[in-house]
Amino acid sequence: MDVKEAIEKRRAYRSLAPAEIADELIDDLAKSAQLFCSCFNNQPWRYVFVCDKDILRRMHDALSPGNEWARAASLIIAVFSKPELDCMIRDRKYYLFDTGMATASLILRATELGFVAHPIAGFSPKKTREILSIPEDMEVITLVIVGKHANSISPVLSAKQIAAEKERPERHPLPDFVYKNTYKAQGG
Repeated sequence: MDVKEAIEKRRAYRSLAPAEIADELIDDLAKSAQLFCSCFNNQPWRYVFVCDKDILRRMHDALSPGNEWARAASLIIAVFSKPELDCMIRDRKYYLFDTGMATASLILRATELGFVAHPIAGFSPKKTREILSIPEDMEVITLVIVGKHANSISPVLSAKQIAAEKERPERHPLPDFVYKNTYKAQGG
């Protein structure tokens, strides 16, 4: 699979089937992030890969309502960083950008390997820090929910989530976010 194919194949499915999570898989995903670019090669990203069944169960307490489907995860990746780990030029938040790029690389590699890797915003950073012993000065940016795509729709999904399982949600047309030479509102 090439990069374009992985980008096109990647979907944020919520219906997950159990998957075997070997140390080799964790190393492979981590290396995909490790190789990504960052400001002055600072590599500000930090990850906790959770595959221990007891800790996964404890992580259920960190999930927001509407993310019950994530309880079927075989792996949860906590993504975190802090400003001091990256370039600090005025108020630019490079650590978020660089960590996001590395995480996208990890997600695309998971897709290439046949996994669903679904980043979520619906979780408690405070509870995540407590459960995973992440220091207070670190910003928990996202959780990536990983598993195999199930053959059937999860019974805990809402109607909107079921629709997104069946068909890729509509993407914004390019003219809505692509500008050439200068930023100028469409039509004027």
